[in-house]
Amino acid sequence: MPPPTEQTAPVVLRRGRALAVERAGEGPPVLLLHGLTATRRYVLHGSRTLERAGHDVIAYDARGHGDSDPAPDGEGYGYAALVADAIAVLDAAGVERAALAGHSMGAATAAALALSHPDRVAALVLVTPAHRGRPSADLERWDRLADGLEHGGPEGFLAAYGTVVPQRWAGTERTMILQRMARHRHPAAVAAALREVPRSTAFDGLGALAAVQAPTLVVGSRDEIDPGHPFEVACQYAERIPGARLLVEPEGEAPLAWRGGRLSQAIAGYLGEVG
Repeated sequence: MPPPTEQTAPVVLRRGRALAVERAGEGPPVLLLHGLTATRRYVLHGSRTLERAGHDVIAYDARGHGDSDPAPDGEGYGYAALVADAIAVLDAAGVERAALAGHSMGAATAAALALSHPDRVAALVLVTPAHRGRPSADLERWDRLADGLEHGGPEGFLAAYGTVVPQRWAGTERTMILQRMARHRHPAAVAAALREVPRSTAFDGLGALAAVQAPTLVVGSRDEIDPGHPFEVACQYAERIPGARLLVEPEGEAPLAWRGGRLSQAIAGYLGEVG
């Protein structure tokens, strides 16, 4: 089977700023939303399984990330702006209603969009959510990461990040971080996002998730391997969102969030079930 045809086109925001968008495949639409400091390729890690499974997959770099422009002056990087950008991408694609698959920051953005615009959301896949509906409890760490990126580039960010996984995963973590951070055309904008997103709220506490109407798959990961995205938070999302299903990798395996092919298969299977 030939690979799906890929289209790329920017979505122009206010005052001429643009988001980098790519689109491939045909069928029910799926919008991908990546995490803080990542880019559009780090939701499914290059996997084309969703397109081959019969989906119109739309991915974009969040404002200031990857190939997208920094936020327009005075707008910043809070969740309200991220939700507005996601809607702008859907509108530009001519998509009225889509499944949303978001990782980390993207998961919080997807949940916020489902709460504020339920008519735009056919289903949710929330991958390793970490947002608890309030500002981060460790803002100093996020500020250190921003300082490290501003003053030392990807290596400075990595030094501020430290090693937070068991030693056998440390090499993989280091490689992923350096590759991810090298993909940004505007590192100062990513540093600004590192300061602002953790201070922002996507919704009002975890209890707000009870109002989500869309069918939802929550993909968690084990704390030992991915302590930045606690499994306990994924469990709380699954408990609070009506009818949500929780999926996690077997103990000792790399997180599903790191394995694009396996994650894509899980998403395609779930979306096939819920229609």
